[in-house]
Amino acid sequence: MTDLLRFLEIEDLRVLGRLREHGDAWIVGGWVRNGLSEDGGGDIDIATTLRPEEVLEIFPRSLDIGVKFGTIGVRLDSPYDGEKIWEVTTLRKDGGYGDGRRPDNVTFGGDITGDLSRRDFTINSMALDSDGGLIDPFDGVKDLEMGIIRAVGNAKDRIAEDGLRILRAYRFLLSHSNERRLDPDLLSAISNNLDMLDGVSRERVWGELKLILSSKGCLEIIRGMVDSGVLGAILPNLEVNLNVQMCGNYIVNLALICSNDDRNGEELALFLKNVLKTSNDEVGLICFLHDLMGATLDSHDASIRRFKVVIPESRQRKFLEYRKGRGDDVSNFSVALDSMADLRSGNAPLVNGIMLAESTGIEPGKKLGRLKAWLHRIQVEEDLESSDEVIELLNSLPWRDGGEEKWPSISWP
Repeated sequence: MTDLLRFLEIEDLRVLGRLREHGDAWIVGGWVRNGLSEDGGGDIDIATTLRPEEVLEIFPRSLDIGVKFGTIGVRLDSPYDGEKIWEVTTLRKDGGYGDGRRPDNVTFGGDITGDLSRRDFTINSMALDSDGGLIDPFDGVKDLEMGIIRAVGNAKDRIAEDGLRILRAYRFLLSHSNERRLDPDLLSAISNNLDMLDGVSRERVWGELKLILSSKGCLEIIRGMVDSGVLGAILPNLEVNLNVQMCGNYIVNLALICSNDDRNGEELALFLKNVLKTSNDEVGLICFLHDLMGATLDSHDASIRRFKVVIPESRQRKFLEYRKGRGDDVSNFSVALDSMADLRSGNAPLVNGIMLAESTGIEPGKKLGRLKAWLHRIQVEEDLESSDEVIELLNSLPWRDGGEEKWPSISWP
């Protein structure tokens, strides 16, 4: 008997109770694992003897998220704030995995032990019955306590069934409660079957890698992925940097391990978008960070003011995390940034094109635009408050001499 039932919420009990009015139902997989390892509960997955059509009859608002494979996304009868969806799957006996991603056919079963035997790792092959009793036919608890990620049955067979399990194995090394390692047989099966990753969609690969990179403690996992050839298989021809300090942001961490690559930011972003199917926002941030890895961290007021104006606030801390992760001393820059007050007149130029044309006689065009940008830069650096102060700068700037292509603009660094 375990005490995991105390973690269930009222809605969880309602779903389980209604299923058990018509058949048997067990909590399975990650929720059980996380509860036993003190890593938190997470979403609840349920296995049942009921067929998908029976589950849909009990919960009419449910979603068809995989009826072919016996899975229904259960929703309660009445919507409520923070509405949850429970994945409820009929007990199964899989057929072969012809494409290395999903079973060729599924036979529904009635035996929970048989259902658990088709799962990936022992720590995911446990179930909780209606009385809170733990069903653990493959010693998942023992492996949790020992910190071992072990395949259910033959490791080579499990990897051959689904290439995504290669990345899932590394993702399950993450734990708040203890250090984990891969079972030698599983590690051997992974290293000898890297071609299984070719059959996994790039979106699914990125989904797993993203979860791994979201932890500050992911560096050793990435190191293991390099040693086994996994990272090279999903990021081919990438010059990996392991001499970094990770943070809690997955994009910053990806940029850090890519920071030895000799491509420029745009080229690196295109590469990652192709091999991982990352979003435009994600690769945009990586491009930004990669191109600024060598920027001087000038903590003088003028530089800090331009940094605050030019760099979006959402990227400022990520930039500092990135530079710190590469081993740069960001302390003075960070202190200066935190202590810098907002500009007294705001970020927008105080002088517009019409005012500047009247003051200089320059016709609208490139030269006028470059002069406006130059004045805006000085306005920001010196924290000027009025348009008169900005116009007064014209008396000290050599704007009449030409050479506007070399005039500075509002930028950072």
